[in-house]
Amino acid sequence: MKHILVTGGAGYIGTHTVVELINNGFVPVIVDDFRNSSHLAIQGIEHITKQKLLIHEFDLCDLIAVKSLFSRYSFDGIIHFAAYKAVGESVNSPLKYYTNNLQSLTNILACMIEFQVNNLVFSSSCTVYGDPVGIKEVSENSEKAQPSSPYGNTKLIGENIIEDTAKANPWLKSICLRYFNPVGAHPSAEIGEFPIGKPNNLLPFVTQTAIGLHEKLTVFGNDYPTVDGSCVRDFIHVVDLANAHVQAIDFLNSHKDGFNEAINIGTGKGTSVLEIINLFEKISNQKLNWEFGPRRDGDVIEIFANASKAKELLNWEAKHTVEDAVLSAWNWEINLKQKRF
Repeated sequence: MKHILVTGGAGYIGTHTVVELINNGFVPVIVDDFRNSSHLAIQGIEHITKQKLLIHEFDLCDLIAVKSLFSRYSFDGIIHFAAYKAVGESVNSPLKYYTNNLQSLTNILACMIEFQVNNLVFSSSCTVYGDPVGIKEVSENSEKAQPSSPYGNTKLIGENIIEDTAKANPWLKSICLRYFNPVGAHPSAEIGEFPIGKPNNLLPFVTQTAIGLHEKLTVFGNDYPTVDGSCVRDFIHVVDLANAHVQAIDFLNSHKDGFNEAINIGTGKGTSVLEIINLFEKISNQKLNWEFGPRRDGDVIEIFANASKAKELLNWEAKHTVEDAVLSAWNWEINLKQKRF
């Protein structure tokens, strides 16, 4: 059995990745302290996979607890999701982000070295590119601007920490997946994005507003130099993103020592905030209550992926459309309403 440690495995991307790992014959071991996730997500995975999960509930900033976990399992690889991820919150609470996101990573790396676990897939982000000047489609070789938020900076620093650690330990293999904007839910509607409190991401705010949890949606900025004045993002279906992690683990397991690369995971197509709203109204057949608001600190104007490296190295490319993602997110929200009440 190939045990894969999935940190933050009860979170949005983590849950979908756990499902795909099981579908591909791996045995995921989840670590999550559930501060930003729900036990409903675990129930959803078990309903989909018909398997009881291996779950350990603790804070990854606790090095003693992390060491204890590594002593219990012989891991074939690590997928490290666990981190705070809200851009706006990170601007207001930078130390919270630097402490949590970097300490958990260094603890994982220290235990990988101590216990000789050599495969790491790191949850990075397109925020490492900052707000690219004069370029919308970014490749892994694109010049990086300073990340627009402390959250983005933790991802860039995290990549640097991994690179430096790999140089000092040449047997270590790692892939930093720089993904763009995950959206959607599992087609079963058993798992999806489950924000604790007010959502920070667009699509769950759209669906929660439509379901009646919020009075209205605010679109931050209407004067950007884009197709319709709203920000443009590369929205990638979460199931496609989950499969990219499985492909990355497979790649590392079959590759020689000393591999350390960053790889974009996106669709290669930009969609504006207003286009998402219009698409949702069309798919759900209902009018969404929304209004324009001022620009939000930390927001990038327009960015989407050049994902050719993922195709070349991992044999991965996005298969689902934005329409698929919006429909699945709405089906998940409807199912979630029944669970709430």
